[in-house]
Amino acid sequence: MEEVGVEGDFAAVTAGWEEREDEIDELRAHLDRRVVNLRLYARCEEILREDPQFALAYRERRQKLRELDDLHRVRLDAMEKALRKLMKASGRQDLLEPERDAAVDDLRRLDAHQRRRIADIHAEFDAEWAPAERDDVADHRREIKSILGSCGSLALAGGNVAVLLNRLRLFDVASLVDRATVFAWSAGAMVCSEEIVLFHDDQPQGAGNPEIFGPGLALVRGVLPLPHASKRLRLDDKVRVKMFARRFEPLTCVAMDRGHGLAWDGETWVAAAGGARRLTVDGEVVEMFPR
Repeated sequence: MEEVGVEGDFAAVTAGWEEREDEIDELRAHLDRRVVNLRLYARCEEILREDPQFALAYRERRQKLRELDDLHRVRLDAMEKALRKLMKASGRQDLLEPERDAAVDDLRRLDAHQRRRIADIHAEFDAEWAPAERDDVADHRREIKSILGSCGSLALAGGNVAVLLNRLRLFDVASLVDRATVFAWSAGAMVCSEEIVLFHDDQPQGAGNPEIFGPGLALVRGVLPLPHASKRLRLDDKVRVKMFARRFEPLTCVAMDRGHGLAWDGETWVAAAGGARRLTVDGEVVEMFPR
């Protein structure tokens, strides 16, 4: 915050904390200025309480997306396993490389298919329930727009990425940000990207394959933020790093740990605070430096 040099009040989104949304005293003390909580989680819960039918449809959409994720993993696991074996294989490179390229293409086509399925579920819900046209949603959006207009910056905290993203979308916060400076971390950084990818190489359940979660708010372009990267990714595993970077290019996969940061200077992304690292298609993790 000091490096960027912003002034004025902060609006805060802590919806990803769910029932703990109002616990912002530590954030307020850290920023040392007035912080206005947008309370997106509470606003959404109020709408759902007032309209049980809308609430049922809202939760059914989430359930459909979960079931789609389960089906998606059946194909994803097989493709990731095949690519990993090809990446580790030894032999004639003129024979191996075309097979590796084809396996990466297979994964990217599967990702594109998953994006379309996710988009269809959201489009179906929007067409039937038109949340943007609901009076209660419109009233909340006007309040949120007024608050953001009086604040110089927006702080997007982390927590449950699905809860956070759904609330941000319901109230169309991305279109209301206007000229506010946005500071985002953890899941908050993830939702700012064009693409949201769930990742954890050593999760208790499942194969630990990165999964497409759907589009983010696209407040930032060209980067795929990977918060808590050292805890969630085997960054010393060149095969896994190479697969991740190749699968999601042209986005720059940015490994961000505690104290790391990126800032947009008006033309390009530069390292901020403690810097940041990016995953390369050669399987390396290299420092990103300011110009």
